[in-house]
This record gives sequence, C-alpha cells and structure tokens, in this order.
Amino acid sequence: MQPPERIDNDVTHGQLQLGWAHAAIALDHAALREACRCAECQFKRHHGTPVSAPADVRITAIEPVGYGVQLIFSDGHARGIYPWAYLAELAAIATG
Repeated sequence: MQPPERIDNDVTHGQLQLGWAHAAIALDHAALREACRCAECQFKRHHGTPVSAPADVRITAIEPVGYGVQLIFSDGHARGIYPWAYLAELAAIATG
C-alpha cells in the first residue's frame, strides 16, 4: 500500500487523518494506542491482559518508516510501527 498524500494529526479532537486520492480515513488516538502491535503490547494480549489507553491519550509525534509510521503517544509509548495497510484495516473495522 502506498503512503498517504496527506497526514494530519488533530490533537484537539484526538484524530489521525490520512488522505489518499481515492480515500480518506480518520482514526482515534486512543484506539490506535490500544491497537499497538509492538512486542510488549502483543505479549500483554497473548497473556490475556488488554491494552488500554486513557481517552485523552494523544499522538505527540509521527515518524515515517517507509511502509508506515511510528506513533509516539502522550503516555510515553513509542514502540509500535503502524504499516499503512494496518491503518486501513483499523479504519475498516472502525467503520463497520
């Protein structure tokens, strides 16, 4: 999947917005934090501990990594890489 043409981080509303010529998606910051796929978060889920984030958690920085982005959150979590395809999958799940 190609990187989006536009990335906007709406800190006020807690939304990460990605735009391609053919589609646009918006993802909630707290939902993204809870969907982290880093080794630590996957370990917790594997052992039955849900990954939860406060509703007011925010993305404070976005670092491009070629096939996606690394999101840095206000709770200090900065380990997860979010591939573009995974972000599109999360958007599809969120919109039902």
